[in-house]
Amino acid sequence: MAVTVRIATRRSRLALWQAGHVATRLAALHAGLVVSLVPVVTEGDRILDRSLAAVGGKGLFIKELELAMREGVADLAVHSMKDLPGHLPPGFMIAAALERGDPRDAFVSTRHDSLAALPRGARVGTSSPRRECQLRHRRPDLEIVVMRGNVDTRLGKLDRGDCDATVLAAAGLERLGLEARIRRRLSPQEMLPAVGQGIIGIECSSDRPDILELLRPLEHADTRIALDAERAFSAGLGASCRSPIAAHATLGDSSLRLAGLDGSADGATIFADEISRPAADAARIGSELAAHLVAAGASRLL
Repeated sequence: MAVTVRIATRRSRLALWQAGHVATRLAALHAGLVVSLVPVVTEGDRILDRSLAAVGGKGLFIKELELAMREGVADLAVHSMKDLPGHLPPGFMIAAALERGDPRDAFVSTRHDSLAALPRGARVGTSSPRRECQLRHRRPDLEIVVMRGNVDTRLGKLDRGDCDATVLAAAGLERLGLEARIRRRLSPQEMLPAVGQGIIGIECSSDRPDILELLRPLEHADTRIALDAERAFSAGLGASCRSPIAAHATLGDSSLRLAGLDGSADGATIFADEISRPAADAARIGSELAAHLVAAGASRLL
């Protein structure tokens, strides 16, 4: 008898691509498995006239997907890990982290080639406190305007002239076949990425051993190590999804280097540091780096 797995997903084109990607991989791994998508409209998708920080943070994109799993409507949920809050509700876990895509941010504009090329007073659209903080720190002359909505909506607003440029995740643009819209990929030194950026994660109930076994082959070990370090850094700061927190972990032969940042919303104050330790201590590295920033004074920003 065929086994059916139902994937809860947001309805945006990027979310559906990611859920479809997971569905295709699962079907290829397990003969006879039937995989279906359960599209859900989340509160974060419905509220588009205010910044996420003003209405409750990125958790607004998640709770309806978790409710679908609790009510037995879905067996798992697929997320962009940068959208996932630092702490999951009791009974849920990240069952698999797929191999990371490009973690960098992308500068997108119809007229300008780079952030440095923007004229004074240019309007940059974003709804991310992390991006706003770093943009204001690097270019305090810019005007930051709230830009909510999915990738296509934001690009449409840019094309209509609502702003002069925007910053989006490079991995999302690539997955949608919109790589040509990227004017410049911003290095982590220019714009430190969000925790988990570029990683597709799969969430499910921790008491579903059947689902955990199906997902096990999708786990990418090096990506999980980097993700654990970045999320431990965020947790160590006690950060919410409203906080301008950034982190990026890179793996060497046996070591892991973690860069982290915490800043004020206006970009006037930024605490940043990086450390390198044995990769086996990923979560400890994240906690240690967070402690460094707290000792330097970052706790007063949170």
